[in-house]
Amino acid sequence: MRIEHFLLPKDRVAYLSAGATMLDAITHLERCNYSAIPVIDETGKYIGTLSEGDLLWKLKNTPGLTFDNLDTIPVTQIKKRIHHECVQLGADLDDMLQLAADQNFVPVVADDGLFIGIIRRRDIIEYYTRNITD
Repeated sequence: MRIEHFLLPKDRVAYLSAGATMLDAITHLERCNYSAIPVIDETGKYIGTLSEGDLLWKLKNTPGLTFDNLDTIPVTQIKKRIHHECVQLGADLDDMLQLAADQNFVPVVADDGLFIGIIRRRDIIEYYTRNITD
């Protein structure tokens, strides 16, 4: 089996552009009911994953930052506490499974780093649960 089997393509995934603000991130996370979201630069390359925790720590640790001025903080200025690894589309299934054990989703990129989608841990678990035989 190849990792493409589990791929949720970019056009079906919520993500943020690098030009988004902290307010955009909170609004987007609330709308899609995610706890973390991929961030993509202006060329379409995956540059990281932003989590709810990252947003909360930024709010807590930035004097003067309130809900009223969240639109002044670009997402690229928010420190990410956990580095979410991505996999290339042609990666080994075992490599992807190792990442999925520690991440809710695994971002998938093309050879040139372009973001092409995600693999959700939930989909992996559902697949193996349906296909496990004694």
